[in-house]
Amino acid sequence: MAPPVTSRPARGLIALLIVLVGLVAWAFWPGTQTNVRLGLDLQGGTQVILVPKPVTAGATITDEQLQQTVAIIRQRVDGLGVAEAEVTTQGSGNGAAIIVSVPGAEQDRVVDLVKRTALLDFRPVDTLLSPAPFDVNATPAPNPSASPSATPSPSPSSTFVPGTALVQSPDNSVEHQGKVAALDCTNPVAYTGGTPDDPALWLGTCERTGEIKYNLEPAFIKGSNVTGATAGLPQNGIGSWVVSLEFDSEGANALAEASTKLSALPDCGTGVSPCNAFAIVLDGVVVSAPRFNEPILGGQAQIEGNFTAQEANDLANVLKYGALPVTLDPVDITSVSPTVGNDQLRAGIIAGLLGLVLVMIYLLIYYRALGIVAVISLIIAAGITYLLFIVFSKTIGLTLTLAGVAGAIVAIGITADSFIVYFERIRDEIREGRSLRQACESGWVRARRTLLAADFVSLLAAVVLYLLSVGSVRGFAFVLGLTTIIDVLVAFWFTHPLVVLIGRTKWMQKGSRWTGLDADRVGGHSLAGEVVGKSRRRASSEKKTEEVPSP
Repeated sequence: MAPPVTSRPARGLIALLIVLVGLVAWAFWPGTQTNVRLGLDLQGGTQVILVPKPVTAGATITDEQLQQTVAIIRQRVDGLGVAEAEVTTQGSGNGAAIIVSVPGAEQDRVVDLVKRTALLDFRPVDTLLSPAPFDVNATPAPNPSASPSATPSPSPSSTFVPGTALVQSPDNSVEHQGKVAALDCTNPVAYTGGTPDDPALWLGTCERTGEIKYNLEPAFIKGSNVTGATAGLPQNGIGSWVVSLEFDSEGANALAEASTKLSALPDCGTGVSPCNAFAIVLDGVVVSAPRFNEPILGGQAQIEGNFTAQEANDLANVLKYGALPVTLDPVDITSVSPTVGNDQLRAGIIAGLLGLVLVMIYLLIYYRALGIVAVISLIIAAGITYLLFIVFSKTIGLTLTLAGVAGAIVAIGITADSFIVYFERIRDEIREGRSLRQACESGWVRARRTLLAADFVSLLAAVVLYLLSVGSVRGFAFVLGLTTIIDVLVAFWFTHPLVVLIGRTKWMQKGSRWTGLDADRVGGHSLAGEVVGKSRRRASSEKKTEEVPSP
């Protein structure tokens, strides 16, 4: 018994139209990027050579530390999007080098992103000082809460050299205070950062813009306690971007204990004794110094530092994946030319278009009117793919490489298979004696199971390949998975609804040879349910010839 005709094809077509309009508006919105980002092999980019150095002087860098460093750098760069970055190592031990190649990225941003050690800690603020160096014989103002052993006059015999990035000491001694006093935060060397600090030591350092100098107590939370970092605007929507942090149980307990203690102290304003303030130190410099007005018991905190959206996202990115086990010194930064070039890109596009045209010609010859539906479906699928390339390029940093182009070409065959399965199911339903209207519906019910099963296998393969691979192979897997999803979307929202609509027309129901559903193409079965074999028609034709009298 034939299923009832209950399909409402207009809904699918309207849904697809809404999606297309939305994608076009998103992709070509004025003032935004309106082109597809190309990968390192097609447009070139930035190459940075980094020399790793051990955190502890004189230590040996192990292969495990190198592998961990490469993994963290790759995660940081991939955090910018599907960027097709290449991260490799040369040599081993203390003579190793790490080479990072990123397509189409700003040189300064890449260097800042990969060289950060991302060693984070939270420290109570002991004193605030002028950024300019004091005379070593000057007397800094004491902190009332400092230990009794701390005396205000520094030692004239201090061996500290002004301009050094960090001042670290086991206690807040006279010598330590003298070194902090001599620290010159007007010198970019002192506030650039990049030198990890020891959380167990007292620290003299600068604010990241060099405007303030700090003397900080040992840390009460280390960066290893951070389990998550996200960038966003404040909850009230007022102010610059912030970075929200989440801590593990150890960090949450330490944060609760320290905030309870410090929030009980008075707010001493901007004087030399801030009392309830604490500093968030990243790679040896202070990025933010808020105050505890109340205990923080939820295991969450925010870093505020007048960040732009890009700065906040980059900071969250480096904190999210943890600190590097070594420090990195960039020794060479170059712009690299395309490794494949425009000729290969043009050849790949031509190959894709040629394959698309050949598939279209086959569909038109074999399926006639139904082939026209398939051709239009392929064009729409290609258009959606291009629009999504643009959208993802501006949102998640998708870059198209030659491997990605290959993934898009492979998708042509996957999409064509969906049409063939559906059209052949329609013919099977007609052979069973159903009308075209019924065949379009019941054939779809059977075909979509096969279609979804096949696309699920392709999507699963793409996901597994993406998760287990790196570099350009991930680009191939991403494009393959994306086009597989587009295939399902077009089949459900365009191909099936359009076939149902044209199947209700009188011309298609006549079953002429141009419909692709004539008796010859459905195994001798006409749309009227009659069996019309070639031999029967040939015999009928010969009989008519015999009846014609000879002249």
